[in-house]
Amino acid sequence: MNQTVAIKDPASPERTTFAILFAVSFCHLLNDMMQALLPAIYPTLKTQFHLNFTQIGLVTLVFQCTASLLQPVVGLYSDRRPMPYSLATGMVFTLVGLLVLSIAWDYPILLVAAALVGMGSSVFHPESSRVARMASGGRHGLAQSLFQVGGNIGSALGPLTAAAIVASFGQRSIALYSLLALLAIFVLWNVGAWYKTHGLKRMHHANAIVNTGLSQTKIVTSVVILLLLIFSKYFYLASITSYYTFYLIHKFHVSVQTSQIYLFLFLAAVAAGTIAGGPLGDRFGRKYVIWLSILGPLPFTLMLPGANLFWTATLSVVIGIILASAFSTIVVYGQELMPGKVGMVSGMFYGFSFGMGGLGAAVLGYIADLTSIDYVYRLCSFLPLLGLLTVFLPNMRAAKARG
Repeated sequence: MNQTVAIKDPASPERTTFAILFAVSFCHLLNDMMQALLPAIYPTLKTQFHLNFTQIGLVTLVFQCTASLLQPVVGLYSDRRPMPYSLATGMVFTLVGLLVLSIAWDYPILLVAAALVGMGSSVFHPESSRVARMASGGRHGLAQSLFQVGGNIGSALGPLTAAAIVASFGQRSIALYSLLALLAIFVLWNVGAWYKTHGLKRMHHANAIVNTGLSQTKIVTSVVILLLLIFSKYFYLASITSYYTFYLIHKFHVSVQTSQIYLFLFLAAVAAGTIAGGPLGDRFGRKYVIWLSILGPLPFTLMLPGANLFWTATLSVVIGIILASAFSTIVVYGQELMPGKVGMVSGMFYGFSFGMGGLGAAVLGYIADLTSIDYVYRLCSFLPLLGLLTVFLPNMRAAKARG
């Protein structure tokens, strides 16, 4: 009888609404494709504006900081006061940022454009993660993976389209991407209508707090460990997304377009790995997936600095697949750790990941200027060792059973 009611009731928390999941995943694809333009066009900007690696890192830092600092604030505010149409409104910042980037004439204007795109992300990620959980029907890992994979595919397509369009037609062609922002605004406005009519009812159901039985000290300790794991993942990802093209050009003397294709292969591997993480966490437990995805890439990251071009590409793909399964699993684990604070948790973790990506890009760029791009990859190869901290995380299934 209860199953029949769940099928008939569009607001039932037991039903997975795939149309909404695919909609937010598609918009995540568009959003992250537009964001991926920044690192993808760094070689072009470096030549046009005569930038050094430190300045390139600062562009990434500005983008990541405007996104990361605002995301927890947006998430916390919307926990208390839901904003169904905030997604469409936030995408307007991205639209304006792209237009500014297409006409930027000096370095400070580049920083303004990066900040505007970052502000769009500060609204998009925590609110879209909330919508994904609303539409999950209890399959939280699957929902976060579907949402996250859209972003990963978009991040992979960004460099590919940049190689085909921006590298060929120049900086002004970035304005064409504003059409994607307009499409995203249209889709997100309709998602906002579902949020208002059905999503709020689901959120009301979900706000029943589940007692995990964990002490406040254990919860805080677990959050700190999760943040350190995010640090490990996104510092390493910063070495790839921001400097992989330079590494390939410097070490193997490939063209800019060829280096962007190799970056696409890595980001496509990240997209493939993301799909598996959430469902595996639903089935086998999130702690084990987190352990594997953070610590698992270690042998391959250690081999990467000494590899030739073929094995560099191959190892990068393997690293991307394993490492990618971590984040959606970490987000859902955090949401289960602090039930009733979905927006704050999503904003904090997405924001911290953006901040660590930006800080990593700036720090690694500075190190590359002082030493070499090769040294950066040797240094970063040890970051997956932080995955050993996973042993201190509680088993949430057992905790909820006790609670």
